[in-house]
Amino acid sequence: MSERPLTDEERDLVEAIGRGPDGRSTDIASGLGVPRWLASHVRHCSRCGAPLTASVPPGENRERMACTACGLVSYINPRLVVTTLPITEHGDLVLIRRGIEPAIGTWAQPGGFLEIDETLGEGAVRETLEETGLVVEPGVLVGLYSRLEAAVVTLVYEARIVGGQARPCAEALEVTTFAPTAIPWAELGFKTSWWALRDWMRLRHPELPVPDHFEGREGH
Repeated sequence: MSERPLTDEERDLVEAIGRGPDGRSTDIASGLGVPRWLASHVRHCSRCGAPLTASVPPGENRERMACTACGLVSYINPRLVVTTLPITEHGDLVLIRRGIEPAIGTWAQPGGFLEIDETLGEGAVRETLEETGLVVEPGVLVGLYSRLEAAVVTLVYEARIVGGQARPCAEALEVTTFAPTAIPWAELGFKTSWWALRDWMRLRHPELPVPDHFEGREGH
């Protein structure tokens, strides 16, 4: 299906709507196309093996990676990261100190990339178990957060801990429980984590103060 240019009225309406709440988690402007660092990893056509080049294919209105031989367009879309905020029976929160890059040594919620053959909930449970040793039951969707810096969308569930035993691993140097009043805001690794925790606090503890700007170390 061809992509037609927007009318002036449509463009004005779209701009008035803005980036949406998931846009809070990135400082990079929208509409810049595929990040060059990511495009550099997509070099050859998956159908015929010929080189791909950046161009505006017929029927499109933006730059794509297209095959120089057979014309196949290689669409590069964001990856989905599924994460949880594990909550104890006493209402405390479990975070991990990251053992790998990006943002090694900082605090974040457990999670990782969704596999092609699992649901969002299954992926969130699997990743949390792998990184923390805890079995969780996903509940309320806290939010979705765009991270254009890494070409991902991060999904965050609140999740009830139903089993397992907390233990560190290569990806999580520490698995620690924090009271809502003791969240390590200044040591968070990602702005997506910061916004998710802010949204969770406003959902569950609106009486408690939260930082008004990100003080952590944004991982890349």
